Amino acid sequence: MPNRVLALFAHPDDAEFLCAGTLALLALRGWRVTIITATPGDCGSAEVGSAEISAIRRSEASRAAGILGGEYFCLEERDLAIDYNTITRRKFTEAIRRAQPDLVLTHPLVDYMADHEIVGRLVRDAIFAAPMPNFEAGSAPSLPAIPHLYYSDPITIADAHSVLPPATCEVDITDVMHSKREMLEQHRSQREWLRRQHGVDEYLRLQEEIGRRRGASADCEFAEGFQQHLGHPYPTDDLIRAAIQ
Repeated sequence: MPNRVLALFAHPDDAEFLCAGTLALLALRGWRVTIITATPGDCGSAEVGSAEISAIRRSEASRAAGILGGEYFCLEERDLAIDYNTITRRKFTEAIRRAQPDLVLTHPLVDYMADHEIVGRLVRDAIFAAPMPNFEAGSAPSLPAIPHLYYSDPITIADAHSVLPPATCEVDITDVMHSKREMLEQHRSQREWLRRQHGVDEYLRLQEEIGRRRGASADCEFAEGFQQHLGHPYPTDDLIRAAIQ
């Protein structure tokens, strides 16, 4: 069975900004890729209603995952309404059990918005719970062991005035930047939204700035940074580095 990587983030396009290059490198090495988002991005428009933009963004995310031969699923939470509680913890645990990952990528625990931070915490908890057969979370069987967990860089590293966070692993994605860019290009619905809400005129430029800033730290053109969760009893060997070398 091939190794499996799960990118579990808050919204459609988060993975494309933060870890799609690493996903592309793993896919090239035969890994199965799954991207899951907590929400369908239902607040990501000022022009159409939540149901319409949700349908658009699910389709965009599915096309982006398909570029890597991967799958996309949505947990159908709602933007700015993801609660940190037992109900969502069970939902996240079931999703992780169904994906059966060896490696999980998610948001850092400190970021610019609550959705990202809460998803990072829920993923951490769910990974811990996933091998516990007595923790009830749907019908999927429990995992044989806790998978490797890595937090991505926050999106705010595109701001030249922000402090670049420490990384236990920096991945040179220069050779697959075209795939990362192609994945983000699928999320066309977000260009005008990011211009309106975030003051970002071009979402592809933002993606490039994030990659270049981490690349400067990694001594390459484009890179992605990750902080491995090393708390007891999570795995402590650097699986990303071993897989991509």
